Amino acid sequence: MDRELGYSFHRLVQEKGWLAFRELEYDICRRFAHMQRVVVALGGGTVRYAWNRDVLHGTGITILLDADLRTLADRVRKDDRPRVNPGVSLEEDLGRIWLNHGHLYRQAADIVYRTDAGQDIDSEVADLLNLLDAHGVR
Repeated sequence: MDRELGYSFHRLVQEKGWLAFRELEYDICRRFAHMQRVVVALGGGTVRYAWNRDVLHGTGITILLDADLRTLADRVRKDDRPRVNPGVSLEEDLGRIWLNHGHLYRQAADIVYRTDAGQDIDSEVADLLNLLDAHGVR
């Protein structure tokens, strides 16, 4: 998304707000929905919005990469992302998001895969490829 904007999405959120970010995200989802044989890594909040779920539905296999809250917080902390719920800790922010919207993430996913099971990346990739094979993709 930073390439799309010419500056960081942090700046977009800071200067124009979350709605501007979500509008750009939707536009990007619409473009990717028409592509064939691509892998798209969506941001953590993309599927919370019905318009994104609608445009992505039926375009391919959606995989939710799941992990415990502490692992997710450690991963997000490295990127210093803007908070959805300002004024709270990162863990509390993620916890609130999951509590309020976790069902949407699971509903949107064709496959839920845990990424905190202690496997190395090569094993995880092999697992995911096997799951895609089982869904007739590849």
